[in-house]
Amino acid sequence: MSVAPLEVQHDQRQLPPSMVERMTLILDAFPQWSSRLTLEEVARATHLPRSTAHRILDQLVKLHWLEHTSFGYSLGDRALRIGGGGDDASELRSAASPYIHALMLRTGMTVHLATLDQGRVHYLDKIGGRFATTVPSRVGGYAPAHSTALGKAMLAWLAPEDVDERVGTEMRRMTTSTIVDLAPLHQEMHRIRTRRGLALEKGECFEHIACAAAAIRAPEGPIAAISLAGEAGAPLDRVAPLVLETAHQISLALFPDLESRRPRRVRDRVGPVASVREPVGV
Repeated sequence: MSVAPLEVQHDQRQLPPSMVERMTLILDAFPQWSSRLTLEEVARATHLPRSTAHRILDQLVKLHWLEHTSFGYSLGDRALRIGGGGDDASELRSAASPYIHALMLRTGMTVHLATLDQGRVHYLDKIGGRFATTVPSRVGGYAPAHSTALGKAMLAWLAPEDVDERVGTEMRRMTTSTIVDLAPLHQEMHRIRTRRGLALEKGECFEHIACAAAAIRAPEGPIAAISLAGEAGAPLDRVAPLVLETAHQISLALFPDLESRRPRRVRDRVGPVASVREPVGV
């Protein structure tokens, strides 16, 4: 009769006896709503065998407790709803608030703050003057990510297969200008990366509305985005640098060591930087 090695027997005795306890260990490994962890980091934090951690992670993703992208695992819709992060994302909104208010005052345009929820953008904040009432978006509402500058600003930093999985093969047409095929969408993703992450759209989600957006990025990838919205003829080239600057400021406010921690694979995906005209009289 064979006997398992002592170290294996010891590891098995140390494993939590129930699946609920193991799931709890994994969920507790995420210190905040914006945390992104790899499989190895989860296994190390929970002291679970890698194979066990991987099996439970897969189950948690299927049940929407966690979300999995090329950047790792993060808390999913179900976990965020229980913790309150899915509805108000208080940490993100608190960090972004002074910056988006300053952007609104400087430009006079409507500012959005949103996160990516599978293939949709989820609006967390919306501020602006008289024009804000004419923009159909609303706090707490959703819009297809492929049709918005906000969504495309975040999708541009995901792996192509992640984008395909999120938006699907049948992309909803919001207006006559909406991109509804994957090939042109990926071409647009490339253009966004060559513009240092600046996403532009005119009338793709709402008729007669134009937007410029940029992602708020953690070291592992995008966690949210901000946009400026105006009439279709709004001079987006004048305000575009301000959108990029503000998104970067919010990223640094949330992750002060962002540049030193960003994985090389993310930095290397940025193509040649296209020039963006500096704002004049904004």
